[in-house]
Amino acid sequence: MSTPYIHAHPGHPDFLDLEWSEPINSWTGDRIVDLPTGTHRHPVRFAAYENTIYAIKELPLALAHHEYDMLRELRTRAAPTATPVGIVERRWLAPDVEGAGVVITRYVDFAFSYRELIEGGGFGRRRDQLLDAFAGLLVELHLAGCFWGDCSLSNVLYRYDAGAIEAVMIDAETVELHDELTAGQRSHDIDIMIVNVAGGMADIAAQHGNDLDAADLGLGEDIAARYHGLWDELTADVFVGPDERYKIRQRVERLNDMGFDVSDVEIVPSDDGTDAVRLRVAVAGRAYHSNRLRELTRIEASENQARQILADLQHYEAKVGGVTSTGKAVAAIRWRVDVFEPLLSRIASDHQNAEDFVQAYCDFLHHRYLRSVEEGRDVANAEAYESWSTAGFPGSLDPPAV
Repeated sequence: MSTPYIHAHPGHPDFLDLEWSEPINSWTGDRIVDLPTGTHRHPVRFAAYENTIYAIKELPLALAHHEYDMLRELRTRAAPTATPVGIVERRWLAPDVEGAGVVITRYVDFAFSYRELIEGGGFGRRRDQLLDAFAGLLVELHLAGCFWGDCSLSNVLYRYDAGAIEAVMIDAETVELHDELTAGQRSHDIDIMIVNVAGGMADIAAQHGNDLDAADLGLGEDIAARYHGLWDELTADVFVGPDERYKIRQRVERLNDMGFDVSDVEIVPSDDGTDAVRLRVAVAGRAYHSNRLRELTRIEASENQARQILADLQHYEAKVGGVTSTGKAVAAIRWRVDVFEPLLSRIASDHQNAEDFVQAYCDFLHHRYLRSVEEGRDVANAEAYESWSTAGFPGSLDPPAV
């Protein structure tokens, strides 16, 4: 057997037990698992180790190194991408041969491909969620200086994020990274996305036996419209008058409410000779609430999940009362010990279909909220849980089985 050169990050397997002398499409064995994928230029297989699944993709050597390096850099820029964990070189093959290089990434937990959202050739009730997720992903990547160059439905994985959907980039073969993208680069990336998405929707229509006229060919245009609206809100200058300094904090809080961290605030004198100033903010990744939740509780959650769980923490703080700024960390620990962990354990014991227990907790919170609205009072956790259990643990709008 030919022995490959493997560079793997600490904390992950060494992958030496895989059949590197053979192309990955011919691999067999207990480690190899089948998961749904979109259409890709290069072979992709999945290998399971303990509780983690890894995506393994064959490419020519130079392209493999490029993708691996781009993913690593994007992770340092806090972009929503798959996590690269290793690169493999089959040095007995010519460098330009498919499979001379292999990129290994950690499969996105609880994720699914766009094909799992399709209903009758389209996205049905999921359409708005998909549009928002896709547009938000593009905005985050562009804020990080990433020109994608091949944005398509197949190059993204999705997962439920409280009542929304989160999109994650998994393919960085064509990525170019810059300190900042020009308007022309962003526009070109959007144009590529529109064409690729229209092609993907045409393929979906054909696979379902539908006429091209029935295909959702405007999906990419709709994503672009939402992208531009979000981009404009994040990057627009705000003019602040002499007696309107409150607008500075208001602007930052508005961006935080949308989930975006603000890395820098620049106050520029106005050009009109008045005492007004122009406010510019540098927006970082969409992880404000998840970072805040991690700081307070050490709980890992995606952005919308974190927003909902933080609201539950605030509900708890209001109920126990007397929480000062210095005592907030203590209250967060008590909430985790007294509320979060016991409910998570109960969900794990009772909810046989739950895989993502943080998402299931968010489903419970949503059910508790609906019950409280119906009752016109705050419904206690125990009562809400019994109601949720009796109703069959509704939530996530019936996520696809992966």
